Amino acid sequence: MLKQSLQNKHLKETISLAWPLILTQVGHIVTGMVDTIFLGQIGVAEQAAGIFANNIYFLILVFGIGLSFASTPLITKAHEENNGLAKASLFKNSLYLNSITAIVLFVIMYLFTPYLHLLKQPEDVVRLTIPFYEIIVFSMVPLSVFFTCKQYCEGISNTKAALYISILGNVLNIVLNYLLINGYCGLPKLGYLGVAWGTFFSRFFMGFGFLFLIYKTPALNEVFKLYNKVKLNTKHLKELAKLGFNTGLQFTFEVAAFVVAGFMAGSFGKEQIDAHGIALHIAAFTYMFGSGIASAATIRVGIYQSQNNWLEVKKAGLKAIQLVMLFMLSAAILFLILRNYLPLIFSNEEKVIELASQLLIIAAFFQIFDGLQVTAIGILRGLEDVKYATYTTLIGYWVISLSICYFLAFPLKLEIIGIWIGLLAGLIFVGLTLFFRFRSIYKKNLAGN
Repeated sequence: MLKQSLQNKHLKETISLAWPLILTQVGHIVTGMVDTIFLGQIGVAEQAAGIFANNIYFLILVFGIGLSFASTPLITKAHEENNGLAKASLFKNSLYLNSITAIVLFVIMYLFTPYLHLLKQPEDVVRLTIPFYEIIVFSMVPLSVFFTCKQYCEGISNTKAALYISILGNVLNIVLNYLLINGYCGLPKLGYLGVAWGTFFSRFFMGFGFLFLIYKTPALNEVFKLYNKVKLNTKHLKELAKLGFNTGLQFTFEVAAFVVAGFMAGSFGKEQIDAHGIALHIAAFTYMFGSGIASAATIRVGIYQSQNNWLEVKKAGLKAIQLVMLFMLSAAILFLILRNYLPLIFSNEEKVIELASQLLIIAAFFQIFDGLQVTAIGILRGLEDVKYATYTTLIGYWVISLSICYFLAFPLKLEIIGIWIGLLAGLIFVGLTLFFRFRSIYKKNLAGN
């Protein structure tokens, strides 16, 4: 039975596309995990400052990431039609749209710096956060270039190019963190700010290094051969903005809920910030496996939709969901078994470790629904059905999740445990709702054929 399942066409093709995507996605979360580990060796307040700064930064960044994701299904369709000019035009318009958006988001984030104290976090944490935050926000534009290149390559079913750049970027980040914290090899000794500068330079390399890789690689550089033959145009800008705006909001609603939950946790002290951040890093690590499978599902259902083959859309989508369920269930079991040991990677503070291990019990329960919701969103994005998911994530995370977080944390005095139960409730709602949306779409189209 297992052998037959592994021989399944959709499973094999999904895994083939997904594994480089998974490693690429894991690479992004590893950057944050490495930064948190380095900061944890310096001090509790410094670690909390890095987590706080990255939470705010990522809250804005995810909108730009979501915007860039719009190009994948459109480029996939052009690639299936062997339309090189359309691919080049979509890439050029996407690069323009994503870069302009990144500049606007950077300005918003930088201007917000003087108001960080309004978020009611511990005073010593905010003081350390401000200079750290002012450095990492400059990586917004390089990351927008990276994700533009990544989504283009995924659109033509090349999922390995981003992997190579991510690996190199992570190695560079580790080396720079070590050197800049301690002032080795003639570099200035920057302490905890060395982590911020290491992250910035590694992201700068990832963005513009990826452009260079595409330009120099024969299998990828068709887009540059045709680049000057295409122009910025209203048609493609509108298509990218329509899909991207909704995808960006979906990402933002989810991440914002977790960030606001982090602010709630911070009101109970810096140990709660650290525990929340550590548990979130661990949960986000496994989430990236689901995100990689979701990106593969976007590509595969997009191909079959362009062929109007709804039976294969159904099979490809359901197989991706089965695959993510299998992995996330395994991750949940590991969380339960290793909950007292995983936090030790990030901190040696007894209270932080105890709190984080308790949160990992809840994280184990929401693994399945987290995997389900991200994969369902990826499938719907491949079908260019994005508005329903936008409304669902808004209701699930901002109405249901945060309301429960607040009620359990403050009136019922469950503090950070209550916050994480609220996050679980939102994931359950979004995951199940979007799964049934996909089910409704393929049943309707199969009946119509």
